[in-house]
Amino acid sequence: MTTKRIRQSTKQNDAVSKPKKAKKSSKQDFEVEEAIVSLLPPKLKRATKRSAVDSNKICFVGKPIPVDEAQSKWPHRYLKKDGLKNNDCIKAKYHYRKAKVDGVIYELNDNAYVQAEKGKKDSIARILELFVSDDQQQFFTAQWFYRAQDTVLQDHGRLVDKKRVFISDVKDEIPLGCILRKVDIAEVKPDVSDLSAQKKKNKNKIPSCELYFDMKYTAPYLTFSKISNEPERIESSTSTISSESGSNVVAADKSEWSLLDLYAGCGAMSTGLFFGAFKSGIKLVTRWAIDINKHACESLKLNHPQTHVRNETAENFLSLLKEWAKLCEEFVLNGSESSDSDMDDGEEANDEVVDDSSDSEVFEVEKLLQVCYGNPNKDKKKSKKDKEKASEDEKLGLYFKVQWKGYDSSYDTWEPIEGLSDCKDALRDLVTTGYKDKILPLPGQADVICGGPPCQGVSGFNRFRNKNAPLKDVKNMQLIVYMNIIEFLKPRYILMENVVDILKFVGGFLGRYALGRLVAMNYQARMGMMAAGCYGLPQFRMRVFLWGALPTEKLPAFPLPTHEVESRSAIPTGFQEITVAFATNEKCQLAEPLYLKDAIDDLPPIKNDESQDERSYGASPRSEFQKYIRLKRSEMVNYSADYENTPSGMLYDHFPLELNKDDYERVCHIPHKKGSNFRDLKGVTVKGNKVEWDPSVERQLLKSGKPLVPDYAMSFVRGTSSKPFGRLWWDEIVSTVVTRAEPHNQVLLHPEQDRVLSIRENARIQGFPDCYKLCGPTKERYTQVGNAVAVPVALALGYTLGLAILGLSDDKPLTTLPFKYPSCLAPSLDTVDDDDSS
Repeated sequence: MTTKRIRQSTKQNDAVSKPKKAKKSSKQDFEVEEAIVSLLPPKLKRATKRSAVDSNKICFVGKPIPVDEAQSKWPHRYLKKDGLKNNDCIKAKYHYRKAKVDGVIYELNDNAYVQAEKGKKDSIARILELFVSDDQQQFFTAQWFYRAQDTVLQDHGRLVDKKRVFISDVKDEIPLGCILRKVDIAEVKPDVSDLSAQKKKNKNKIPSCELYFDMKYTAPYLTFSKISNEPERIESSTSTISSESGSNVVAADKSEWSLLDLYAGCGAMSTGLFFGAFKSGIKLVTRWAIDINKHACESLKLNHPQTHVRNETAENFLSLLKEWAKLCEEFVLNGSESSDSDMDDGEEANDEVVDDSSDSEVFEVEKLLQVCYGNPNKDKKKSKKDKEKASEDEKLGLYFKVQWKGYDSSYDTWEPIEGLSDCKDALRDLVTTGYKDKILPLPGQADVICGGPPCQGVSGFNRFRNKNAPLKDVKNMQLIVYMNIIEFLKPRYILMENVVDILKFVGGFLGRYALGRLVAMNYQARMGMMAAGCYGLPQFRMRVFLWGALPTEKLPAFPLPTHEVESRSAIPTGFQEITVAFATNEKCQLAEPLYLKDAIDDLPPIKNDESQDERSYGASPRSEFQKYIRLKRSEMVNYSADYENTPSGMLYDHFPLELNKDDYERVCHIPHKKGSNFRDLKGVTVKGNKVEWDPSVERQLLKSGKPLVPDYAMSFVRGTSSKPFGRLWWDEIVSTVVTRAEPHNQVLLHPEQDRVLSIRENARIQGFPDCYKLCGPTKERYTQVGNAVAVPVALALGYTLGLAILGLSDDKPLTTLPFKYPSCLAPSLDTVDDDDSS
């Protein structure tokens, strides 16, 4: 759909006078119209020639709108600027309420097809104006509708109902002859009747019309949003069809909002959202969290003890949700009562001792403890061949952890539901208690779902990427699972995070798919790219974020940057409009950028082989960032008694990945200066930007006999990269904290110590407060930090989420933050002791 506005130079006339009689088309008229056609987009040029040839079939009907009224409704068509008419748009001589094209009468706010160039579908527009220009040309103003495939969704428009279109804010002045025929487009209020599993009746019925619309589409931040705030239309004749059910939950009526963190990792995203929502006045509780990494789950549980943390795949979690909903329907929601009241005398006799002559041991179920989907008894160490042989005995399904009567917990086992057919009472007790404690979310119970589904199939390091069918690549399937969970649970809000490659790979295929799934599920949606350094970190780290909101809710905005940062990323083609930033001509007061020194130079020195996991700081903070990142849990905003048993007051995770002897020896040869790397080692020379072996120097060897400069460093990126064994410096920022701490192809070395950055140093660069302790082996902790969403970015998004929940968001895609990280973690400045070095 074109957004180019028609501009023309015409002879300036004075005040509007009464209309003259229509004159016959002349050669001069035709030449003027041809000039107008030349200014149109190509898709409309062909259609406009018809207005000159068939001018006898095209005319306005009735008297012109009175001058005062026309000037009031469309002042831009008449107003003068500095004594001259404003040439920013076509100027009008008269406005009309009706026009006739090919014998058909069109009125203001009618909808029509507009002819496009040959081979393309005709465009769809609402008629906002009908007017004669200063030089007697006939125009209408078109407000364009978009088909789904004409939006950012492109091929994924197939996910959306074919009859559904989206109104836009894009308007163009088009010659009247471009109109082809009327089209019946109904405005439909979105249906939210399936908000919960118990309210799937009375679904909204689409009226008998050619097309319908229930959202508007705007290019900035690729936004699909509700149309409730559309300006009042002039003399509108379009009917509105309302949904029969569905109502918004007022934020003030909810004491807390529940969050499900999918692909949660160690919980950075939900932690940031938790703090940010509180800053806006909303209590957001991470009720459930899911991740496949058991060490990440341990870290999350340690720092969020109130959360139901599940270590399982997202696919199994979705299957479990569906089975759990059925159990709750059977034992709770249908009003089933305990079978104790239904027992007859014969059943009571079962309490008596039964004489059993068999020598076999009888196991009796005492209690059901947990539920899962999959096969917890499956031996993960079996070979592929053994797994295939045992597949019949290891079918996925619903399993329960059983506590056996008369036995301690070491005898607890996981049993399939099929083997518990005689244990209805125990099953009912588990479901009833689980329903009350909300151990799993039912449809409508998760207010917010956040998460970053891994899409490893888009990585440039993956040589086997499936460019022809990205969604069939098993490495990208989690995006489908993520959307399927959303479709089942129907949360009020969604926040998805992912790497920028999701917009680069195959023209942004997967990013467009994610948007398409949300829109197809009747969610409002908005996409943006945010750099972590813009929110108070010494790291660039650009990531993609996707908001989703039910049509009953306000669509959250993206928070504008608070800090300056050095850009280190190229914007993907076709997504130039989604970088979250101030306009180039917009005045803003950003804080100074943070550098590595601001974040980590207070931490005590450690060695390559350091293994101590807990220590005192040994020195006072040296920067504002360090002062607040050291806050104890009890000193932070939204402190809860739930956190009383979590670590605080000490420095955790400050030790590095221990390099092997060869790599450590190489690191010791890297000079302690800015910009140093393997290129500074003996035997290497640089010509242009490419490394070569120095023929005048004999190749240096390590104590082990291996070369000081490894071949892979020389050949990395065809010899043009300076990253291998690169040393960071105090006045620099990190490009992106990565999951692997090996220095072979990344700039990871400490400025002044011969080691890679420690886990805690990486965690600080990601914005983790020091009291956030991690679990698992060293490499696992690095992975947790590297995979995390930068905490201040999540915090900023949590704040805008809270504003949306409270109804304080407007339709604008961006908003400013009233705070900066990490000082926003403290309730007040007085809570922090500058001299605290414990």
